[in-house]
Amino acid sequence: MSPTTILERIRSLFAPRASEHLDSIGDAFENGMMKEPIRPMSDQELARAIREFRAAPASDWTIAKLSRRSVGASVPRDA
Repeated sequence: MSPTTILERIRSLFAPRASEHLDSIGDAFENGMMKEPIRPMSDQELARAIREFRAAPASDWTIAKLSRRSVGASVPRDA
């Protein structure tokens, strides 16, 4: 499956609206600026990448966005 197809599936599952981030990744694959890896990540490499990702602090923008979502989700809706 091509990287562009994978990104389209991700978009349909998690980001139905336009996403500048996903668009930039898709454009990079299409323009040849980003290439598929020669070999898949090993389990050890993936575990290290996950640890590094989880250790990085969340940005103020991310915290604010999650806060808005949680406040919106806690408000009862009249059906």
